[in-house]
Amino acid sequence: MENTNEMIRIEHLRKRFGDLQVLEDINLTVQKGEKLVILGPSGSGKSTLIRCINRLEKPTGGEIYIDGELVTQKNRVKMSRDHMAMVFQQFNLYPHKTVLQNLTLAPMKLHRIPRKEAEEAAMEYLARVGLAAKADAYPQNLSGGQQQRVAIARALVTHPEIILFDEPTSALDPEMVGEVLDVMVELSKEDITMLCVTHEMGFARQVADRVIFLDSAKIVEEGTPEEVFGHPKNERTKAFFGKILH
Repeated sequence: MENTNEMIRIEHLRKRFGDLQVLEDINLTVQKGEKLVILGPSGSGKSTLIRCINRLEKPTGGEIYIDGELVTQKNRVKMSRDHMAMVFQQFNLYPHKTVLQNLTLAPMKLHRIPRKEAEEAAMEYLARVGLAAKADAYPQNLSGGQQQRVAIARALVTHPEIILFDEPTSALDPEMVGEVLDVMVELSKEDITMLCVTHEMGFARQVADRVIFLDSAKIVEEGTPEEVFGHPKNERTKAFFGKILH
């Protein structure tokens, strides 16, 4: 029987870069509205995994289904546009456009939303991340934390069902991390599917419904935050948390 609550299903996903095996036989299902945090050491394939989901990287093998539909090379742009948005490690804002223009570009160009409607939605989401007063500013006049909050607002403005976060705080100065995580914590209370690659363990404990731990291209641990942080089964997971959790 088909699971109608399933948002993402990954079957036997593989990804190679030349001779380097980055992902090997990844099988994963994410439910609608679920908050999934992806942990693991550098080079374990975390970012590659979420980049394969929205086809920024083409898988070497395996299948990815979004809301029951197979993502293919042919339909990948439509599937990504219709279902998901991504927040990157680097903010990827257009420097020559104002904050408001950065937010209205995709709704107007991709979704054919009229300018007035797009601007109203953009201002609503800027207010939600606490930056309505910065609508006419340019990215270079914002702090790193503010730029990342703008990037989150830009992701939200197209009303995605899925948001992918690729280490959204790793490029920030330590004092700016909290303001971005606060926005993400508020977002996690909504009925939106979130996949987040992060090293912020406190955030993972607070918002995740489920945590997966990648190492050497494979999922080696999976469970609730309590299970993974409190009672890890895999030796590699135990060693990793032993170094970073004090």
